[in-house]
Amino acid sequence: MISQKAKYALRALVSLARTGRGHTMMIGEISKEQAIPKKFLEQILLELKRAGFVASRRGRAGGYELLKDPEHIMYGEVLRLIDGPIAPLPCLSKIAYRKCEDCREEAACEIRHVFERVTLATREVLDQTSLAASLRLEDLAI
Repeated sequence: MISQKAKYALRALVSLARTGRGHTMMIGEISKEQAIPKKFLEQILLELKRAGFVASRRGRAGGYELLKDPEHIMYGEVLRLIDGPIAPLPCLSKIAYRKCEDCREEAACEIRHVFERVTLATREVLDQTSLAASLRLEDLAI
């Protein structure tokens, strides 16, 4: 499961994507619209800012805005930023690979083979689904 923090980060980015590039939203607006605790949202937006997803502006037209086009912000990259690797087993992680302690031979591990298929399918969806695509719900219909 993804963390609540990752879910909030994605919801905040979706709110900003809806406003359009070049437009800002105040933290209070995002918090209210998405039912995210304001203090927690501040921390999340700072992390997204450091990673180059959003920028903040002061003043009358201040608030947060997307820096990247919503077509180029993929769910997978946001999840990796907030939650880390997208892998159910450490031996399947791209960025934090570790051999499983109880595994004798990775190549012959039946469990790994099944979860590798799950992981690859999950990554494919997350790495190919942009914020913009998620706003077009009909594109996501199965």
